[in-house]
Amino acid sequence: MTDQPVTDDDEGTHRPPGGASPLTGHIQRLLQCVRASDRRRPLVWDGLLTTFWVLFAVLDVSSGGWRTVAVDRDVSATLVFWMSVAFSAPLLWRRTHPLAVLVFMAPFSLVNVWTGAVIQAAFLQEIVVFNIALRQPMRTLAGSGAIVLAPLVIGSAHFPDDWNRLFIPHLYAFAFASLVGIVVRTRKEYTEALVDRANRLELERDQQAQLAAAAERTRIAREMHDIIGHNLSVITGLADGGAYAAAKNPERATQALDAIGTTSRQALAELRRLLGVLRDHPDRADRTPQPTLDDLDALIAGVRSAGLPVTLHLHGTPPAVPPTPGRQLTVYRVVQEALTNTLKHAGPAPALAAEVTLTYGPAELEVLITDNGPPHPTAGPPDSTGQGITGMRERASLYDATLEAGRPATTASEPGWQVRLRLPLEDSPS
Repeated sequence: MTDQPVTDDDEGTHRPPGGASPLTGHIQRLLQCVRASDRRRPLVWDGLLTTFWVLFAVLDVSSGGWRTVAVDRDVSATLVFWMSVAFSAPLLWRRTHPLAVLVFMAPFSLVNVWTGAVIQAAFLQEIVVFNIALRQPMRTLAGSGAIVLAPLVIGSAHFPDDWNRLFIPHLYAFAFASLVGIVVRTRKEYTEALVDRANRLELERDQQAQLAAAAERTRIAREMHDIIGHNLSVITGLADGGAYAAAKNPERATQALDAIGTTSRQALAELRRLLGVLRDHPDRADRTPQPTLDDLDALIAGVRSAGLPVTLHLHGTPPAVPPTPGRQLTVYRVVQEALTNTLKHAGPAPALAAEVTLTYGPAELEVLITDNGPPHPTAGPPDSTGQGITGMRERASLYDATLEAGRPATTASEPGWQVRLRLPLEDSPS
């Protein structure tokens, strides 16, 4: 066992961690060693304690010390010896069968008082009482009080003039042993409750950390999907258009290549910003604000450059207090993902177009994204096997919003696809 390092306080004295004095620290370590030894080898500890008290009782008899407090000094030494053994030897079973030990000692306690020997070994009953108060129910402690005090009351009747000497000291000793046992038991239960609470808090902390890590992984995956998926779809549209125009209009092909370079750099910048917060030095990460509703124009302009005509409509009056940044980011990402799905899944069409409509109501913002994609066998739900629709629904659920995605017409053969987001402008009372 190694000692804990000590530190110097303001007065220059050496104290172990926690502020305890050296003496207190040594005593605590000694008690911890004794408890650990008792837990590992309880029989050895019980045997040593019992042997000590047996020797104490026998030495008291052999030296004649018992006669200094005896009421009758002519009691047989043999009887005194066996009474001393009877009070000390059963301590070996004080923890496993404490009530049985007290019952065994009761007749010898009666003989001790009735004969007037009044040997001091009779107080060893209080060690058993302490163990009962420490481990047994309170009703068992009350029963042990009757077992200890009843022989004293009966025996004291034989010496009515010495009532105070024969009964009162044992009554006080019983009360003291019971009180000490209850205090130690209360402290032990309190300590166990604190340890259990600490263990549960540690478990809950680990669970919360795991949940937070899972939520953060989901958020990062959603952000990366939206950023990379959108920009790659725009780049794909630009590349297809540039390849088509290369043979007939080299100038348009050059414009497409320039747009591809610009979009790629924007995607890399957003990706670096997102990954920057995961590094060991978050203070050096780029803290560019997340996109808001004011960035929708730039988003739509980028989609138009990829070859998809998009029209933005605004109805209603925006509130005096803008929606929270999280709500604005949700709207931006939903519009971004919906237009990306149109680029990926609507298929080539000369008249392909999309519309984005924002309608402000008294308590909610409705966002409607529609396209007129042609009906064909591959025009199933956008991103049905990917993360697009799932990511949009997860974003919407964060703010008690609803999201619907599907064909606007009741007839499956009619063209078009729509995504409708209804977003409360404020948190609900719930």
